[in-house]
Amino acid sequence: MSADKIRNIALIGHSASGKTSLAEAMLFAMGEIDRLGRVEDGNTASDYQKDEIERRISISTTPLHGHYSGNKINIIDTPGFSDFAAEVRGALSVVDAALVTVDSVTGPEVGTEQTWRMAASAGIPRALFVNRLDKEHSSFDKTLTALKEHFGTGVVALQFSVGEGLGFKGIVDLVSGKFLSYKPGQVKAQISDIPDDLKSRVDELRASLSESVAENDEDLLTIYCDTGELTPEQMQTGLLKGFAAGNLFPVFCGSATMLAGIDRLLDMIVEMFPNPTMRPAVKVHKPDSKADIERKITDSATTAVVFKTVSEQHLGEMSFFRVYSGEIKSGGDIYNATQRGSEKVGQIYAMVGKTRKNVDSVGAGDIGALVKLKNTKTGDTLCDARDHVLLPQIEVPDPVHRVAVVPKAKGDEEKLSTGLQALKAEDPSFFSSFDPELKQTIVAGQGELHVSVILKRLKEKFGVEVETEPPRIPYRETIRKSAEGQGKHKKQSGGRGQYGDVWLRLEPLPRGSENPLEFVDAIVGGVVPGRFIPAVEKGIRAALEEGVISGNLVIDVRATLYDGSFHDVDSSEMAFKIAASMGFKKVFKECNPVILEPIYDIEVTVPEEYMGDVMGDISSRRGKIQGMDHEGKFQIIKAKLPLAELHTYSITLRSMTSGRGFFRMKFSHYEPLPHEVQEKLVAAYEARREEGSG
Repeated sequence: MSADKIRNIALIGHSASGKTSLAEAMLFAMGEIDRLGRVEDGNTASDYQKDEIERRISISTTPLHGHYSGNKINIIDTPGFSDFAAEVRGALSVVDAALVTVDSVTGPEVGTEQTWRMAASAGIPRALFVNRLDKEHSSFDKTLTALKEHFGTGVVALQFSVGEGLGFKGIVDLVSGKFLSYKPGQVKAQISDIPDDLKSRVDELRASLSESVAENDEDLLTIYCDTGELTPEQMQTGLLKGFAAGNLFPVFCGSATMLAGIDRLLDMIVEMFPNPTMRPAVKVHKPDSKADIERKITDSATTAVVFKTVSEQHLGEMSFFRVYSGEIKSGGDIYNATQRGSEKVGQIYAMVGKTRKNVDSVGAGDIGALVKLKNTKTGDTLCDARDHVLLPQIEVPDPVHRVAVVPKAKGDEEKLSTGLQALKAEDPSFFSSFDPELKQTIVAGQGELHVSVILKRLKEKFGVEVETEPPRIPYRETIRKSAEGQGKHKKQSGGRGQYGDVWLRLEPLPRGSENPLEFVDAIVGGVVPGRFIPAVEKGIRAALEEGVISGNLVIDVRATLYDGSFHDVDSSEMAFKIAASMGFKKVFKECNPVILEPIYDIEVTVPEEYMGDVMGDISSRRGKIQGMDHEGKFQIIKAKLPLAELHTYSITLRSMTSGRGFFRMKFSHYEPLPHEVQEKLVAAYEARREEGSG
């Protein structure tokens, strides 16, 4: 299908605003499915994974498609929980427009704001669908007012509801100038003239809409100023231009579960949403020439990106991709420029959730799925073997929730590692690694729910059950003053003995130095032979890694070897290594040692009514408020918090804000622990040493 006949849209918005139900209604209206599924029944096309059915929420992005009025509409249903924001980012990187669903009962919420900002950052045109107008306490007018407050005057209503809740009667469409009513279970609207008692409101809203449209086009502005109105065709042209430019945000309305407004929404997607030929050319990087170029949709060279990888039972790895130029054909080869290797293209599918349709090829502007690619992961660029290019990487947020995992069954360590690596390939926002410093396998994600879902999939797909425990904190040790002293190792037990003698001076380096240790050889006159100097440095570095007062890595220290002695027979590299380690630990304790803890920058986004409670909680966690900002009705609190206080913060924040708050965190720096906390850590370390567990 030609690119001008394709529409690529992502359904985004707050959790439980009706995205999956809207996707289901659109598929049903396009004839792609013959039965309307329900989230509550676990039988929708897009929420087909076991954990999605159990939790009744979307967890992964799901590609869908259908055909309408001679066009192909690709829909990507996305999760609404902030834990799965990376899934939304991936979807927004490959679509040409976003449709934001808004619950007409609750109005815009934190997730609405969050996904809106993501779409804006991606440069994606945004439209809004006010959903659930048939529900009790729904209000289109209040929702529209709130949307304008949140997102500005570019929000323009193309429709409004007649009646609300149980009294919902239909929709007035301002573009066509008609009243649309719907019978239960029927997709097509009954079209009639607008009732006389609504005409004054129609005139008011049409005038406002015409003015907004005209302001985005000089020719239309001239016509509007001369005539005071725009024809439906002129209105359509202006809306298309303003929407594609990201200046106008059209508002549609209806009820997905009632199928009300779905036919007109599909009409407008075909008529008004940008097709792939209208979007700007993508910028690609030429790794060989180190230059960036533009890749147009009309270019013959193949350029595609894998925006999601999933592991399907009985099928293997499935890679969802979008083609920006050229074509991917079944049976051919494709080059993975990210992994620098060739892949054989087997079967290609067009997806409707778990339902797959075989296709021979996927052309420019379209979306499809490949199976059993050996080395391809989420975010990889696929291209022609003779024309290597790289598309920009999908931005992955830093994790906010960390836990340590231990396999329940002995001998499952290898299976655990394999499973975690496979799950990481599917979801780049999930992190896992064995931390040799902490001696723990750490998994991290975008929240407790995200990590919980990953660990459940680990059990179901790879047969590995794990127990979780709090991750240890990577504290650091350093010194605050200089001191010097001797380290001497002397041992005689018959035969050749051991003798090493060093004098060390320790000095603090500036915090955050590039290297944890600066070793200085200041020996004069060969009192310590040159062949033993490297052993001295090795002994000091070994002591650095072991820690001195709490068993944590030592940083920001200058160690100067300035004196010592040796024995012609008994001195050895091992003896000097031991002496250096002993001397370092002895002198370190005289340098006013301090334990440093990692401090993180956090940004907490919450509705204004929760701001006081959240700020109080941050202070109780030894946090320091750095500043405030706001977006619409939401406050952004910027603070610095110790990592030790962030282990369960995502859970607490969600509970404190009724699920409406979220946060992001990023490492900032190390700073000294409070004295009383340091004393407890040192005492605990000494107790472990006495027990022999180090």
